[in-house]
Amino acid sequence: MISNRELFLKNTAQTSESPRLIEVERAEGIYLYGPNGKSYMDLVSGFNVSNIGHRHPRVLAAIQDQLDKFMHVTVYGEFVQAPQVQLATELLAVLPDSFGSVYFTNSGAEAVEGSMKIAKKFTGRRQLIAAKKAYHGSTQGALSLIGDEAYREAYAPLLPEIKFIDYNEMADLNQINTETAAVIVEAIQGEAGVRVPEKAYMQALRKRCDETGTLLIFDEIQTGFGRTGKLFAFEHYDIVPDILMLAKGIGGGMPLGAFVARKEVMDVIKANPMLGHITTFGGHPVSCAAARASLAVIQEEQLVEQVAAKAALFRAELDISQIQEIRGLGLMMCLQLENFDQVYAVSNYCAEQGLIIDWYLHCETALRIAPPLTISEEEIKTACKIIREAIVKFC
Repeated sequence: MISNRELFLKNTAQTSESPRLIEVERAEGIYLYGPNGKSYMDLVSGFNVSNIGHRHPRVLAAIQDQLDKFMHVTVYGEFVQAPQVQLATELLAVLPDSFGSVYFTNSGAEAVEGSMKIAKKFTGRRQLIAAKKAYHGSTQGALSLIGDEAYREAYAPLLPEIKFIDYNEMADLNQINTETAAVIVEAIQGEAGVRVPEKAYMQALRKRCDETGTLLIFDEIQTGFGRTGKLFAFEHYDIVPDILMLAKGIGGGMPLGAFVARKEVMDVIKANPMLGHITTFGGHPVSCAAARASLAVIQEEQLVEQVAAKAALFRAELDISQIQEIRGLGLMMCLQLENFDQVYAVSNYCAEQGLIIDWYLHCETALRIAPPLTISEEEIKTACKIIREAIVKFC
């Protein structure tokens, strides 16, 4: 009998020459389980998706309840569907009053695509500015914003009139001018190895956008929903973006994304042409029901309020000389090592010991630490013991 692993390699599209090949049969809480019963503590959270852990009972109940009512009924934006309406209302209630409209998508990359479109149409401008070493997704438009030429050149030509600036570099803000429709930045650069900007830089960026009539778009696809110790990372900087892009942690494990904007900005898709941005499955009612339950869990279990203490425990437990630097904010952090060989060896050893960690698209010399926010103190200590053993062994 052909194994699932063999069928995976034979029949499914491969995204690398060396996939991890960890077979998952089920997941629960912060753990993944293989077909042989082996458990893996998940310190990656499905790349910041499973903020409240895997298969949270509240999310499962919300999904089942919605399945008993209806699933897909029509393209997004035409019928009144309670899960979408209620989720939009609840999101706007936890965001600043300047936000007035939510558009639901299937994914983060689609949220990026929609945000670019409304920014261009609202401002009447064509130039977009992104940051070097940024990652915003892999569709053609989102790929145009990736700040690493090696990832773009194989798929050229991409979108024209894209400029790149250095992240957290004050001098580069002068490149924003009255030709710029929008500046698109991550609230924290994730795939660059968790680069946290200075508060003064973000405030200067906001000021420069205001001076030039440029929209400020924040990518909170990785940072949203409590990951950094605030519900949204822009709260750390005492500024408010014009457009907010969300995904990953929004859906409680279900596929969902969104972009949120002022009402007058979002309304440009209503006419000239009508249906200026459409999606068939965006804001799927089952995903929206799961997202409502996930947001309720984050709020009612006070998960955001626990992040700082849990992050501090990780830092204390991993205070060893072989780690060059621990970067991050809240439970979005990375461990800087010397080279990729060390990262690869440590990651593989941890997997053998039942612990999942990973590295970054634009920073292969650092290890990703982003557990579910529900992780306990004892689980943190257990995870850090394995990580320490691996780093001492291979670094």
